[in-house]
Amino acid sequence: MAEPGFDMPACVERVRQRDEAAARELFQQLYPLVIKLVRSHLPRRTSEDDLTQTIFMKVFANLEQYSGKVPLEHWVSRIAINTCIKALRSEKVRPEIRCADLSEEESQVLDLLATTNEELRPDRNVASRDLVEKLLALLNPEDRLVINLMNLEGRSIEEVRQITGWNESAIKVRAFRARNRLRSHLEKLMKEEKP
Repeated sequence: MAEPGFDMPACVERVRQRDEAAARELFQQLYPLVIKLVRSHLPRRTSEDDLTQTIFMKVFANLEQYSGKVPLEHWVSRIAINTCIKALRSEKVRPEIRCADLSEEESQVLDLLATTNEELRPDRNVASRDLVEKLLALLNPEDRLVINLMNLEGRSIEEVRQITGWNESAIKVRAFRARNRLRSHLEKLMKEEKP
């Protein structure tokens, strides 16, 4: 979000008039939003800086197309999300994960998940987060995006709709199917883990 008192429409107009100082101001105002989205949806083999730079190149190259009908932050979010999805699609992700792909800590987390209903201890948080990332990598980019937004970031369906442009029904169906795929991958790993 822009700093209080920052006049976003006036800044956008100055950028359209090729004002370099205004472009720097706009960049500074939008950077926190863009970097947060990039970090949430960063492909494994893509540099955070490179993806952020690509997003800002698209924003500035297409600023003439921005109509002002929606807040600039929503328009920029859509560009950022679509750029991240395209980068995720371009990565060649292996179609499955095996126990041998897991670190010792991740295997221990998986074993705990398979054998107990207890919550994980705080010292297992990093391994469990890594395990979740590996499972999410098995999903297609759109499914991964909806799980990230709804389940990991806690966004509402309306917020996901604004970011992605998808309708509410499509979001609900995609989230349901993505959770089922994650569950299936996890169950497959848990079966493989058992002696």
